[in-house]
Amino acid sequence: MVRIDRVTTRGGDAGDTSLGDGTRVRKDALRVEAIGCVDEANSAIGVLRLATRDDPEADAMLARIQHDLFDVGADLCVPGEGGARLRVSDTLTARLDQEVAAMNATLPPLKSFVLPAGSSSAAHAHVARGIVRRAERRVVALADAEPVNAAVVRYLNRLSDHLFVLARRMNAAADGDVLWTPGLNR
Repeated sequence: MVRIDRVTTRGGDAGDTSLGDGTRVRKDALRVEAIGCVDEANSAIGVLRLATRDDPEADAMLARIQHDLFDVGADLCVPGEGGARLRVSDTLTARLDQEVAAMNATLPPLKSFVLPAGSSSAAHAHVARGIVRRAERRVVALADAEPVNAAVVRYLNRLSDHLFVLARRMNAAADGDVLWTPGLNR
């Protein structure tokens, strides 16, 4: 169990912070940026959950994902690929794959690109998806600079797919997807 006695430590007042292994780094370091983007994605999913209160299945998926994202942050806050600390595994990605397949089975095939619009819940899912994609880009940049658990990248990649399909599921329960019309305003 985690215990947090103090939130305000003043340790970061000079622009640096501690990683999970005690290493001090600048707050604009690639690793801290990646962790921050994962945190932002988790917050966006928290907002999305406001729209899933009447959909217990979607809300349960999103609750699991929020816990996963804390695990992703815990993984990223300790440099390296392995060790005794909490590390994300591909079992999380496999669960996302199963959920995507189940949701996709109920949806019509796509015949165009989907605009990030439609129902309010779907729009929130698309915003969360965009933030997850940014987190993924930051983690990929970090992985180019130093060792990162590759399962984290796979999880974030699959999570953006999951949120896209969830948005389509939400739109199917409303008025359907809003499709892109190429050259509409030429």
